[in-house]
Amino acid sequence: MIRCSQPAPGVPRPGHMIVCGDDALAERLAAELATVYREQVTLVVPPSRRPDATTGRARAAALLGWIQTAMNRTEGPNGSSLTGRVRLLEAAVLDEAALSGMGAREAAALALVHDDDETNIHAALAARRLNPRLRLVIRLYNRKLGQHLEELLDQAAALAVPGLDPEALDTSTTVLSDADTAAPALAATAVAGTSKIVQAGGLLLRAVERTPPGHGRIAAPGLCTLAVLSSTTNDPAGSEGSDASGREAPILLPDDDTVTAATGRGTVVLETVTHTASRIAQRRLARRGLPLGSLFSRRLRWSLAGLLGCVLGMAVATWLTTDEHPLHAAYLTLLDLFAIGDPALDGPAARQVLQLLAGLAGLLLLPVLLAAVLEALGTFRTASALRRPPRGLSGHVVLLGLGKVGTRVLARLRELDIPVVCVEEEPEARGIPLARRLRVPTVLGDATQEGVLEAAKIHRAHSLLALTSHDTTSLEAALYARSVKPNLRVALRLYDDAFATAVYRTLRAAHPRALTRSRSVSSLSAPAFAGAMMGRQVLGAIPVERRVLLFAALNVAGHPRLEGRTIAESFRPGKWRVLALDTAEPDERLPDLAATPANHGVERPGGLVWDLHPGYVLRPEDRVVLAATRQGLAELLGRQPWLGTRTADA
Repeated sequence: MIRCSQPAPGVPRPGHMIVCGDDALAERLAAELATVYREQVTLVVPPSRRPDATTGRARAAALLGWIQTAMNRTEGPNGSSLTGRVRLLEAAVLDEAALSGMGAREAAALALVHDDDETNIHAALAARRLNPRLRLVIRLYNRKLGQHLEELLDQAAALAVPGLDPEALDTSTTVLSDADTAAPALAATAVAGTSKIVQAGGLLLRAVERTPPGHGRIAAPGLCTLAVLSSTTNDPAGSEGSDASGREAPILLPDDDTVTAATGRGTVVLETVTHTASRIAQRRLARRGLPLGSLFSRRLRWSLAGLLGCVLGMAVATWLTTDEHPLHAAYLTLLDLFAIGDPALDGPAARQVLQLLAGLAGLLLLPVLLAAVLEALGTFRTASALRRPPRGLSGHVVLLGLGKVGTRVLARLRELDIPVVCVEEEPEARGIPLARRLRVPTVLGDATQEGVLEAAKIHRAHSLLALTSHDTTSLEAALYARSVKPNLRVALRLYDDAFATAVYRTLRAAHPRALTRSRSVSSLSAPAFAGAMMGRQVLGAIPVERRVLLFAALNVAGHPRLEGRTIAESFRPGKWRVLALDTAEPDERLPDLAATPANHGVERPGGLVWDLHPGYVLRPEDRVVLAATRQGLAELLGRQPWLGTRTADA
């Protein structure tokens, strides 16, 4: 049974989006679709568990108010309201009748983001029977089951619609995990301090705002210049992000002449996310074998070096005092050292003194050799276990928590070759085997206890990324880390939004020179789910003041504005711009460029080329990555003509 909790919208138009969920991810996903992509969204939530009907209506009203507040923050400059873009329904069971009642037969995409895997699977099977052309986005925690479910639903769509376009079939079902989708943004927050990132071809790209460098000069463009900010952005008396017409408005995807002429205005450039660690950290963490420093402690190495120096000195003294051959003198010294030589009763006094000294050195050498053997055995015994942080490590990321999210973030950081030291309280945590396999230094212990963060070299770390499942633990660890290093970059994963806001403001006020970020998995994963609902060609979106730039991967074939044109000719200022070219063979390309090759278990022979020659001619078999406005992407794809009327909010 379906009950509408909002009286206004009526029957949704064909091609709308449906989101079914019971937590914050569903709310944020609906807001993302309505605000960023300007889609008409139907949000389906389970009815309130309480018998009082007013409770359900109050919850529905609060939910719609939260989404409307988010939408009002991104209204177009012409004051166009987004009221009516979202309608709220309540459904107890997601069967075929309920899905048909909410408009699944005419919908373009359906997202099933309930916290229960079984509920999502049942609804996905029913939706595929109801509408074989429907694009499905399913939230599952079991990744292996998700791969099998994708193949099953795609095969069902192919059998139900024999003439279905292979490209459309390739994007008909997408199974995502909120932990997997939030990992790139969390990694970028720890490294670059921002979540304005897009993942493409295994790279993390970020949008960076640069202040105007002065008259007559422009900032280095990075990969490319995405936008010229409004003239009031850097004016204390102005209104940041002003939507006034004329030169004050931000200019999206400008050409080189526009960027050069916009003196005194900031720019937004696209850069790759990199991490500058110390050479010692990169060298030591890159080693696969067991270095000498891991086998023997520093004190033991100095003891061995001192004893060897004494033995060498006694061998030289024996050679000089007895006129023996140097090799014979060294042999006699070794015999005396191990107490197996004849006593020099009839020898000269110098020979007798040296023999006594050699015997004393031999007594000192025995415990040192025994300690070396014990240390080496202990090191080899733990070689397959967890590593300890190397001495002299600096410029690394301290990762707290190796649970579901922490494991994904650890894998992403290591893919970027970023040095990491993990801290985990539970020896049997989910990410411990991954840390052991990747030979990532790990400290076992409670991060709130004294000495644990010190063992992770927090005083020389680049940033702290707290991903524990307890808000208080993450906050306590962050406060203690700040007491050790006040300018440490801190990113916390907090569940409660109000608590996260209060923590962020307090830490920012207490440490104004240190970067602090509080992140929610639902807010970080919602853009990836929204991009999957739009089709895998949409890699992500980056806000620029009150406007949005979309990043998409498109096959050149079938697009006359790209096919047969050079890179320079295909550029449309204010609409779209080609950024990169996928050099992989068509049959070896990943269907989703936003996914890393490691997630698919394959190695790609090619990759994305970002430094494109302006005279390169785009061929039909090419696939490109481009940045576009909402209006520009709609025009390029030739779909959703109603977007074309919104010229102001492009």
